[in-house]
Amino acid sequence: MNLFFMAWKNLWRNKRRTLITVASIFFGVLISTIMSSLQDGTYGNMIDMSVKLSSGYLQIQHPEYQDNKSINNIFEPTDKFISEISEIKEITTVAKRLESFALLSSGPNTRGGAVIGIEPEKDNLTSNLKNWISEGDFLNSGDQGVLLTDNIAKHLKLGINDTIILISQGYHGVTAAGAYPVKGILKFSTPQMNSLGVFMDINLAQEFYSTESMITSLMIMVDDYTDVAPAARKLNHSVNGDYNVLTWQEINPEIVQFIDSDRSGGIVMKAILYIVIGFGIFGTIIMMVAERKRELGVMIAVGMQKFKLSIILFYETILIGIVGVFTGFLGSIPIILFLVGNPIELPEELAEAYLQYGFEPYMFFGTAPSVFTNQVLAIFIITLIISLYPIFKVKNLKVTNALRA
Repeated sequence: MNLFFMAWKNLWRNKRRTLITVASIFFGVLISTIMSSLQDGTYGNMIDMSVKLSSGYLQIQHPEYQDNKSINNIFEPTDKFISEISEIKEITTVAKRLESFALLSSGPNTRGGAVIGIEPEKDNLTSNLKNWISEGDFLNSGDQGVLLTDNIAKHLKLGINDTIILISQGYHGVTAAGAYPVKGILKFSTPQMNSLGVFMDINLAQEFYSTESMITSLMIMVDDYTDVAPAARKLNHSVNGDYNVLTWQEINPEIVQFIDSDRSGGIVMKAILYIVIGFGIFGTIIMMVAERKRELGVMIAVGMQKFKLSIILFYETILIGIVGVFTGFLGSIPIILFLVGNPIELPEELAEAYLQYGFEPYMFFGTAPSVFTNQVLAIFIITLIISLYPIFKVKNLKVTNALRA
């Protein structure tokens, strides 16, 4: 313990040297945390935009629906069940969905497409289709009209107030057919979504498919993608095996593949950053040992054992690492929180490219716990490895040479 206190006192005998070393670690933690936060925020925004338009963060389905998307694999959730899962802390919105396929027709023009029944009153909390209306109006609860995606409307040569014919197979083989006025046109940023099909009020969809009050899925939203795992655990406990609980990763594996691929590039960038940070810290430690060469030689000459001196220098480096990492962690918190609340607007040309793909033209930042903990651990481990250098130098120190320095 005496060696520990001696190491602490030694640090502040030369405050300038200590503060330079602490500063190198501080900025290493700060830069790596900001970089990780940017990566986390970018993924979070991309996931949020994608799942809102398609699946939601979580879905509850009939046990066989994921493998066989038939209109017969549907279920009827009770109001009590929906109320119970809505009370789960992480869950913000629970919306009903009824999805199937139909032949879409207008005059001589026909095309296959999806028919998706939604709850219009919950749209701004889930898919936010209102933002993609290019012509006409959005649906109201109880509407008899439908929304068409842009490519479907062009192929069928339909406009606002025109009539579209839908033909399909309903629940248990019942014939499903109907004619509906076009209330609005949806134009998404991606061609795949523009060729999707038809959106209608869920009550109208249930009437069309003769499903009564049954649905294909409950679309569930949470505040942030980091809340998905705890929400999924609680949902699995609630459904007790009666239904499937699927996360956005299981429903949208292509998004997961893209993120994993991008993360691989991020790991390379972080590795380069850690190497730069490591050499920065290493440089300051080399400087610290070089400046104290004569001092170390004198201490050994008057009887200090090399082993004890090595331990003191090891403690000094670790203490510098702890102070640098801790201050870097504390310093990064207000900066990250500010950036989360004030995303950085992208330059005009880059902003246009983002808008074409339906993403907001900002650099978003995230606050997942790993953003902070991973960087603190990584920088501290680097410092721990570098702390071996003073031990090596003391072990090989020649007293006569050190005294002449």
